[in-house]
Amino acid sequence: MASLSHFHSIRPPYETKQEDTFEWLIDAHAQSKKTAGASESEVFLFREEIRKKFWHVGCKPDRIEKRGHILNDFLHRDWDKMEVYRLNQFPAGCDLSVRMLHFESFVDGVFESYYPDGASPPDDIIHVSCTGYISPSGAQKIVSKRGWGSQATVTHAYHMGCYGAFPAIRMGSGFLKSGKKQIDIVHTEICSLHSNPSLHQTDQLVSQSLFADGFMKYTLSEETGAPHLKTLGLHEEILPDSIESMTWNVVSWGNALFLSKEIPVLIARSLKGYLKNLCEKASLPESILEKAMFAIHPGGPKILNQIQERLKLTDAQIAPSFEILKKFGNISSATIPHVWDAILKNPEIETLTPVVSMAFGPGLSISGSIMVKVCGS
Repeated sequence: MASLSHFHSIRPPYETKQEDTFEWLIDAHAQSKKTAGASESEVFLFREEIRKKFWHVGCKPDRIEKRGHILNDFLHRDWDKMEVYRLNQFPAGCDLSVRMLHFESFVDGVFESYYPDGASPPDDIIHVSCTGYISPSGAQKIVSKRGWGSQATVTHAYHMGCYGAFPAIRMGSGFLKSGKKQIDIVHTEICSLHSNPSLHQTDQLVSQSLFADGFMKYTLSEETGAPHLKTLGLHEEILPDSIESMTWNVVSWGNALFLSKEIPVLIARSLKGYLKNLCEKASLPESILEKAMFAIHPGGPKILNQIQERLKLTDAQIAPSFEILKKFGNISSATIPHVWDAILKNPEIETLTPVVSMAFGPGLSISGSIMVKVCGS
């Protein structure tokens, strides 16, 4: 039974209120349209049309208050001085090679912060990301720089989508069974690098209104005296007839995400069967769900609302998921660890409270766990 402890979040250097981000996105789409050859009158009409669409389909400020980002692009409209979104030159923004330079530079700094001079090496670092792939990675660079090459190994868990924490925990649990003592899992998600203002379809507007940047590190071990979440069972399923509902593919300008509007319904339909299988994996009765906290990946408010309604959850049972969505937005694989951190730090959630977690990704995959909160030895 592996335990998750010592959660450490690093916030991006910039945060923008959701309503201000909406206005920036509206201007960005209009500028992209202009650069693509539209006339002034066409751009004027388009701006009003895209404004109505964003405020109709986007995740509103009452659901997400603000989102973090590593670029200062979102703070101004001087397109000549943009780091990535030079939309007066490129309707889609700069290409992937430019975006990955920013990913590499910032993520290298994140690992420097997590492992400063004098830090002790873990037995393994599992680096989780869906938003950037550089080789050698930031995890490999820090191991090399600190001279830990004979002590700490590095494992990459990439491109699995928002459920990436669970495969990482499965990997880490296997490492613990092989004799290792401490596994660190580090999430580095920079979703803001992957917007394309030249794409005006509804699903693109939805995703552009949801995703944000975030970073989280936590430790997996078999014994700890610190407050922790002890894993009792892990389970993952790929839903039938759902392969086209979510895609996340690398293209010339970045990672292109497609989200079907049917995703909340597909997930809701499969919940009861999935949770039955999850309880069996944990050797627990389904009645445990009645008193559990639910850490649900907030892919969007509709997913949380559908799950709450289908499982008849109280507001208190699902509150941490709504809280993290509101404070930070959807930060891909780093989101669920932020929900876990919030549960551990909430004194109103008592020790030995069961915690049922679920997240979703391409496949369409549902991955999750049953844990129990332990307030410390």
